[in-house]
Amino acid sequence: MLLEDLQVVLKVAEFRSITAAATNLDMRTATASAALKRVENTLGAELFVRTTRQLRLSSAGERYIPQCEQALLMLDQARQNMKDDLDTVDGELRITLSSDLGRNLVTPWLDEFMDTHPNVSLRSHISDSNTDFYRDSVDMALRYGSPDDANLYGFKICNVPALLCATQTYLDKNGTPKHPHDLPSHNGLFYQLYDMTHDVWEFSQGDTVYKIKMSGNRASNDGDLVRRWCVAGKGLAVKSCLDMSDDLLSGKVVSVMPEFKPMPTELWLICPSRQSITPAVRLLRDTFREKSAGILKQLVEKGFIDESILV
Repeated sequence: MLLEDLQVVLKVAEFRSITAAATNLDMRTATASAALKRVENTLGAELFVRTTRQLRLSSAGERYIPQCEQALLMLDQARQNMKDDLDTVDGELRITLSSDLGRNLVTPWLDEFMDTHPNVSLRSHISDSNTDFYRDSVDMALRYGSPDDANLYGFKICNVPALLCATQTYLDKNGTPKHPHDLPSHNGLFYQLYDMTHDVWEFSQGDTVYKIKMSGNRASNDGDLVRRWCVAGKGLAVKSCLDMSDDLLSGKVVSVMPEFKPMPTELWLICPSRQSITPAVRLLRDTFREKSAGILKQLVEKGFIDESILV
């Protein structure tokens, strides 16, 4: 039985809600629910009676929870006695990053982090492929999209709108689309993962959704290359506003049809287990949140994205 699972159970008992407990612990509801199930399966008893409106302690839970709470309090006191050791920021950070975000934004952030904490070493894995923590020998992944595996632990870094981008030179030569229905006549620059080319672009305006099948003469499994093609004026690309931030703020590219919104995403720092969340990882999480928030605020000030995404 994992100590972290017991901490989840205590939070569920405190809030009488799996969702509220997950929010308090900065994890997904599915992850908290899986932790509770593991503890109940180990004990062979249900600790909560589930009703349509809330959870309440079962008779087994009324006996078990107070003893569990007492045990964890003793362990917390032991941790506190070793606080100086636990707060030491050192060791090797093994992280996997997507190609565009990793090369152009996050690597300078990591350099600055290591300058501040000289006892930290880094092993960086750059790839747009799906992360396998054991195959790739990494401790964390900074990725777009929330984790879909309940056994993983993640910290949401920020909301990330996507934007349709092109150079002004490309638009002057080929015309500026005003509506998603104008897009099929333009050259799309596509991201390709494995054998799937992402050539169907989805946009929304209010409650209306447009799905547009694009054509184009360039596709790559490297998101950074797609961005470079866009900056070189080779066509239109749908990209994360973080990936395109430097190019947007410098005027190398412009946002096209801003009233029609491509599908947004989120940026998450994902770890394979609670044990891998060290003080260094938590500091790095806070660094990522601070740095990304700074970029998003600049994009809001310049009118590229809406202020509501900062919430």
